[in-house]
Amino acid sequence: MIKISIKNMVCRHCIEAALGVFRDMNLEVTAIQLGEATLKHYPRDIDFDQLAERLRRKGFELIEDRDKQIVEQIKTAVIQLIHHAGAMPEVKNSIFLSEKLGLSYAYLSKLFSKQEGITIEKYIILQKIEKVKELISYGEKSLSDVAWDLGYSSVQHLSSQFKSVTGMSVTDYKKLEVKPRRALNEVEE
Repeated sequence: MIKISIKNMVCRHCIEAALGVFRDMNLEVTAIQLGEATLKHYPRDIDFDQLAERLRRKGFELIEDRDKQIVEQIKTAVIQLIHHAGAMPEVKNSIFLSEKLGLSYAYLSKLFSKQEGITIEKYIILQKIEKVKELISYGEKSLSDVAWDLGYSSVQHLSSQFKSVTGMSVTDYKKLEVKPRRALNEVEE
């Protein structure tokens, strides 16, 4: 078996798209999740150039460098936490990431900042703001519920952070006819 790290997998549709690439190449997948696939093959049985090209056509990228794999695991964990897990857990982000990846937060933080040019904390804030935009666009929850779900201490804290990141108030964003949002894998400073 071989584990393959894949960049830019951010949702269930991405998993299905990547799975389709593996099936098209007759590669048996034993497990697949955001950012990673486990194949029932030996590395010598896989044409990695062809696999990389087919994944690239779907918007993904193979990750071979260990540091880049860890950074991608951090991003995947943050995206799962904020966009796919429901309400934020009551554990600190640093503890969550450290436990999830089995590495010290100091190491993860230093590596992430070096590779991405922003801190993990800033990346988490940017992802939270994208989730706020999504939830505002749906109009199904009050701003108070959104703040609670995303672990903000208050609506004022959410509103302040929203304005700091987007340059506009939540109220002004709600008034926009077309509400600009970014793809989750494109969220960066």
